Amino acid sequence: MSDAFSPLNLAKQIEANAGEHGLPPVHQWQPDFCGDIDMTIARNGQWSYMGSPIGRAALVRMFSTILRKDDDQYVLVTPVEKVGIHVEDVPFIITQLLDDKNDTLIFLTNVGDQVTLDNEHPLRVTQNELGEPQPYLLVRDNLEGRLHRNLFYQLIEQAVEHDVGGKAHIGIFSAGKFWSLGEMPEF
Repeated sequence: MSDAFSPLNLAKQIEANAGEHGLPPVHQWQPDFCGDIDMTIARNGQWSYMGSPIGRAALVRMFSTILRKDDDQYVLVTPVEKVGIHVEDVPFIITQLLDDKNDTLIFLTNVGDQVTLDNEHPLRVTQNELGEPQPYLLVRDNLEGRLHRNLFYQLIEQAVEHDVGGKAHIGIFSAGKFWSLGEMPEF
């Protein structure tokens, strides 16, 4: 691990940025790739380093702000270096529906990001190998979050039927648009 990702430097960075809002401009940083590090974001949203869970929420939050997806690889980026990490599914879990202001849904991720369901942050629902729905929301740039199962069920309870391309779908409205949660089964 390089100096920029050392525990001492990370602790200093967290302390310096305490209370700061917003995200660093990682899309502007183009440092050399320094290789992969043994960091994983598990399917359940747990971050770990060298096989040990990262329990400090502020540290996970800081890492999440310097996360970027380049093509199919997840990387942590600083102005001076870029390292690859492993992500089992997507880096974020959408844990809560915070608000429904003006018919616009606002969600919260497991690392504290607020995300509005709109054209810039679309919802997509796929199916896993068992045929179960897998709902994803674009959090920022190329980074998605998967809706927690309980939250998805909460949305299903609020869902309405709507015609999409001549087929009946159930879904929700947000930011003036219908977001399908799935096609209605035919009986």
